[in-house]
Amino acid sequence: MTDLPRTRRLEFSADMESLGEAIENVCARRDPAFRRVNLEILGNTDPFLHAHVWPRYDWEPADVARRPVWLYPAEKWATAPLGPEHDSLRSELTAEIDRLRA
Repeated sequence: MTDLPRTRRLEFSADMESLGEAIENVCARRDPAFRRVNLEILGNTDPFLHAHVWPRYDWEPADVARRPVWLYPAEKWATAPLGPEHDSLRSELTAEIDRLRA
């Protein structure tokens, strides 16, 4: 983030926080076991600024529930993250982001 001018850093942080709030709201409505959202800026391998926004749940396995999602077994990362079966989730998140911006 330090490569960006201060105004862009603040915009990036605000956008990440808004996305996190939208994910929190939608996930809490959809699953009573929703616990929190983790927001991460890592930058260890990709040469561009990006963030990870992870919903966390009480039903997660105990050995990773309170640890970084990166500790899940590698096979959990081998599938496509969002497909057509997630269209309703995508629509609900879009609507929530629009609502928070209003």
